Amino acid sequence: MRVKVNGELCQGHNRCYALAPDLFDVDDFGYAHARFEDTLPVEMEPLARLAEANCPEHAVGLLDL
Repeated sequence: MRVKVNGELCQGHNRCYALAPDLFDVDDFGYAHARFEDTLPVEMEPLARLAEANCPEHAVGLLDL
């Protein structure tokens, strides 16, 4: 699985970061981005799903590989 943040949709609510700080980081303007560019470790997939489900702008996307 891969996780992506759509920068055009992200409004800086940072729920993804609050729920999964190991998966996401926030820039100087408060917008989130994924820390992993490659496949996520399997043990982090539940956190990625939680972040996706809690993003009010639906900016967090998951790609099943």
